[in-house]
Amino acid sequence: MKPQVGNWIEVRSKEEILATLDQNGRLDELPFMPQMFQYCGQRLQIYKRAHKTCDTVSGVYVGRRMPEAVHLEHRCDGQAYGGCQAECLIFWKEAWLKPVSHDESIDVSHDLRPSAGKPRDAGCTADDVWKGTREQNGQDGEKIKYICQATQLLNYTAPLKSWDPRQYIEDYRSGNASLAQIFDSFLFFGFAIFARGDHLGRPARWLYDRFQALRGGTPYPRRKGTLPAGQPFPVASLDLQPGDLVRVKSYEQILATLDPRLSNLGLNWGEELVPYCGRTYRVRSRVEKFLDERSGILRKLKTPAVILEGVTCQSRFSNWRIGCPRAIFAWWREVWLERVSDVKNPDGPEAG
Repeated sequence: MKPQVGNWIEVRSKEEILATLDQNGRLDELPFMPQMFQYCGQRLQIYKRAHKTCDTVSGVYVGRRMPEAVHLEHRCDGQAYGGCQAECLIFWKEAWLKPVSHDESIDVSHDLRPSAGKPRDAGCTADDVWKGTREQNGQDGEKIKYICQATQLLNYTAPLKSWDPRQYIEDYRSGNASLAQIFDSFLFFGFAIFARGDHLGRPARWLYDRFQALRGGTPYPRRKGTLPAGQPFPVASLDLQPGDLVRVKSYEQILATLDPRLSNLGLNWGEELVPYCGRTYRVRSRVEKFLDERSGILRKLKTPAVILEGVTCQSRFSNWRIGCPRAIFAWWREVWLERVSDVKNPDGPEAG
């Protein structure tokens, strides 16, 4: 039986996992990353079945099929990749896991030291896994090109048509999404066809907002930024730190900081962020450097951003990747946020 959301699993031992990898530290082209060794022998719960994901490498943001993999709740710490702060959810092949009962006693003792000196014919070693995190043929003076699960995504996934019904059946059967969530996404997809343009679109969007206001839902999430061309981008320096309590500004306030392409100083705003407007969250971390998934080069943000606890992409409004379980953290400009001095939240639930 395929793993389901909430199932308990045990991460196999270091030796068992190494036996599944080629000498580049990969299984079916999916890299096993060094920081994953720390979970060997541990008993954990499945967060989502990773039967599909989204293409964040080519820039088209469509769905991709992923065979025999799951997400646990643990994220990449970036330590093997120059300190990347994106905190991506990790892919786990089912071959690296085995099912257990939640009350079963698990021996979590394991050796995390690199297996230096292990004979080459013994297969993959922990040293090979570390070597597999970067290109080995770079020239002196070139920037380091890192290799991680995100940079290699196109190699271990396959194209997935958005209209393929099997993925949505698996979303439901796996526990990734409820029937109501799937229905709501398709309802929005159908409505969005009529909401384009100005003739039918304007009254359709108005009706959508009125209906959503009555039920406490999200306003129409596909609007253009209202910052006039040629005007400087609004900025704010709140010096937010992990643990700080902030409120996301209203949708209208944020649109006023965005150009018509929904960008603020190069950081794009997305429709999946709209449901979080007006709500209160705690700052999880600051983002100052990240791994460029297309090039594998570590880059720095000119204007730092922050990650908020529990605020991830839910793929509710993205037509070509509905129900993607990857739960990528959203990045927030400080100009889109405001400090909250009172711990209580008058506008909505606090996450985290």
